[in-house]
Amino acid sequence: MRTYDFSPLYRSAVGFDRLANLLESASRSSQENGWPPYNIETTGENAYRIEIAVAGFSPDELNIEVKENLLTVTGRKTANDDAAQKTYLHRGLAERDFERRFQLADYVVVTAADLVNGLLAIELKRELPEALKPRRIDIGTGPALIEAKAKKAA
Repeated sequence: MRTYDFSPLYRSAVGFDRLANLLESASRSSQENGWPPYNIETTGENAYRIEIAVAGFSPDELNIEVKENLLTVTGRKTANDDAAQKTYLHRGLAERDFERRFQLADYVVVTAADLVNGLLAIELKRELPEALKPRRIDIGTGPALIEAKAKKAA
């Protein structure tokens, strides 16, 4: 395992502390156990989908929360009295609690979440405010520009 020291970045760059924190948290999260497995796909120019394999979990055992650009998906398995009475020869389905975190970019919002066939699909969309969207500026022609200057002078 490699660990990186981001302290030189803090000393030499002003205003990039959020970026350094993201890099540091990404390096820490990559060392997690990797369960449950997930996919991240792009479904459009500004649309994304995260699919998490949550076989054995019901919708009321799952929680999705977004706070300060951090998407957190948690699964808490409720106590199952039937499992205590069963004798397993092999138990390969992991029904343990989990917490999976995803750092979201600015202006990315969760639009929907569905649980189908053991896959939790979370739909995301980047929604830029009108002030940040590119807009076309019309170019005036000579006579209209002269008239506008004349009106200002008057």
